[in-house]
Amino acid sequence: MINVGVIGVGYLGQHHARIYHDLGRESGNIRLAAVVDTDAVRAERIAHNYGCTAYSDYRDILDKVDAVSIVTPTTMHYEIAMECIKAGKNILIEKPVTTTVEEADSLIDAAVKAGLTIQVGHLERFNPVFSEVNRLIDNPIFIETERMSPFLGRGIDVDITLDLMIHDIDIVFAVLNQPSVVSRQPSALIKDIKATGASVLTDNIDIAMAWLEFDSGAQALMKSSRISFEKSRKLKIFQKDSYLLVDYQNMEVKRFYKKGAKDENEIIQETINVEKKEPLKEELKSFIECVTSESCPLVSAVEGRDALKIALQIGEKIKK
Repeated sequence: MINVGVIGVGYLGQHHARIYHDLGRESGNIRLAAVVDTDAVRAERIAHNYGCTAYSDYRDILDKVDAVSIVTPTTMHYEIAMECIKAGKNILIEKPVTTTVEEADSLIDAAVKAGLTIQVGHLERFNPVFSEVNRLIDNPIFIETERMSPFLGRGIDVDITLDLMIHDIDIVFAVLNQPSVVSRQPSALIKDIKATGASVLTDNIDIAMAWLEFDSGAQALMKSSRISFEKSRKLKIFQKDSYLLVDYQNMEVKRFYKKGAKDENEIIQETINVEKKEPLKEELKSFIECVTSESCPLVSAVEGRDALKIALQIGEKIKK
């Protein structure tokens, strides 16, 4: 039996608690033991809903759990994660992994020495549409991502590059199969980065566009905004003789390809059937499986750190 705690049960953390509770009922091999929030009323409410104990200080649960989800503001990730590692706990940290690359490297080194798992919450890796489109990818030439949201007032303590675009940075690396786990130097694989953006409704960057050129010849264009009129989450992959369109939000995959001889102009559209699943549930199931089997997570702290590094570089270019 794996006892799990959730540190931070706000907008997203409450769903971590819900899913751990549900997974416990389904499998019987895990138990949501504790939730933590500085808002004691919120913690008590979530604990009551899911049959566990509420705490206001994360240190109070470290002798009661085997693994934790850290779903707090990013500025608190490093301190909490390091204390959890020192206490011998496996951790899932919501993205971005930390506020600096140096903090991320420190956590990686500490976890390796302790033989513990760190998984980073890059949710789209567990979206069933991404799993489905992976089998259709063959030497991408150009990648375009679009991640737009209406202004909700959440996540505005950081730039849009760390709030939303970082998801797509991680996806681009995954699509191009960059060997970041080995090199730990993703910037060496990028030939050039161009970026522009603006602060509109907050003091941080609210709109961003980045152009990445890779040493392999592949290119990627990423667009993110948190002041859009509507929500949009899309990925476009262009490769020889075909074009793949992924709609994360509606869980749809479409493939466009040429039929017949190269001089023919007929384009075939194919819709790929996708079994709809809740990405966060798939992510937490994967985390528990990694803890149980002591295996490497799909999105490790190294990959979280690599995405963070590029997001910070894009942010700096915009600010300059």
